[in-house]
Amino acid sequence: MFQGLAAQRLVALFFAGWALFNFPLLALWDHEAELFGLPLFPLALFVVWGVLIAALAWVAERDTDTTKP
Repeated sequence: MFQGLAAQRLVALFFAGWALFNFPLLALWDHEAELFGLPLFPLALFVVWGVLIAALAWVAERDTDTTKP
């Protein structure tokens, strides 16, 4: 299904998501801060989650066939 560079990018995104949602980096956002009236911690989780989903969709749906004219 996925070969070469696409598979490597998916694995890299998996490890990036794993690192971002792991304790040391996740603890950076765990403060009583607000941004535009919204708590920073859930907002940061939602934004990071959305960016990861968008990046995974972009890599998975990208056409890697370079032989087309």
